[in-house]
Amino acid sequence: MIKIAVDGMGGDYAPAVVVSGAESVARDKIAEIVLVGNEDAIRPLLKDSNGIEVIHTPVFVEMKESPSSALRKKRESSINKALELLKSGKVQAVVTAGNSGAAMAFAIFTLGRIGYVDRPAIATLHPNTRNSISILLDAGGNVDCKPIHLAQFAVMGDAFARCVLGVERPKIGLLSNGEEETKGNELTREAHALIKGLDLNYIGYVEGTDMHNGRADVVVSDGFVGNVALKITEGVAESLMVFFKDAIKKNLKARMGHLLMKEVFDELKGKMDPSEYGGAPLLGVDGVCIICHGKSDEKAIRNAVLLAKRFVENGLNESIKETLWQVTDQYKG
Repeated sequence: MIKIAVDGMGGDYAPAVVVSGAESVARDKIAEIVLVGNEDAIRPLLKDSNGIEVIHTPVFVEMKESPSSALRKKRESSINKALELLKSGKVQAVVTAGNSGAAMAFAIFTLGRIGYVDRPAIATLHPNTRNSISILLDAGGNVDCKPIHLAQFAVMGDAFARCVLGVERPKIGLLSNGEEETKGNELTREAHALIKGLDLNYIGYVEGTDMHNGRADVVVSDGFVGNVALKITEGVAESLMVFFKDAIKKNLKARMGHLLMKEVFDELKGKMDPSEYGGAPLLGVDGVCIICHGKSDEKAIRNAVLLAKRFVENGLNESIKETLWQVTDQYKG
């Protein structure tokens, strides 16, 4: 059975929700779990320790702590201890809902990068109107990028869509301020020329709306723009649910309509719920690492472990390694 290390102290609601999510995974025999963190805080929360190992460390990274500070001062932290287990081969993946910047910094420091990868990227999953999933990367790991970094993101996103989502020939789009080749900035124009020369199903520039209409399976961006797009998407989804709730409360007709369409609303809520997808993989590091939202609940932790298991079983990193060489050769050529 696959063994996965979970950062027991990571997240706004840790360790309680992390322990609950880990227990549900172990109980259903989905994977063996190693909880890393303060044993004095974790043990009392465990109702059933079958399939769960606890590795003690009292050190953890605060959610608002700077990644550089954590890297210097907290090598014994729960997130880095989990990554060290992965590095040594004692587990096959790591899941954390902790400080995403610190998780990325420790992952690069402890695991290292896959060959030919300059910048690992955070990839997020988004439902679209074609009843499928679109991938956005980078969603916030790299604020300043070069054209070759975006090309590497395109290759990693292609491998992700093929290996994990089962898309045979993923459509790759480069996020810009218009579809025309005359649009974009210096970064996107250079990246556009580079990605066009790769053996990918590249469809050119795409706009923000294409993240949700299914035109592209993979949307590539630098981390600054990608994170802004991600946060706008999350904000709109949250606002829509508030609007619906407020409207339903206003009159009897609305409440009756809600009862009649409850299944529809529940399905919509499920598609817009980030916990359905668990977390975002950190692509480009030499190991499977899933970074969850800081506000992750039990369901999100469970689904993040399921996602990590799929990555391991489908050999995502091996697929990335097989194809990334062409980006560097193309760029140097």
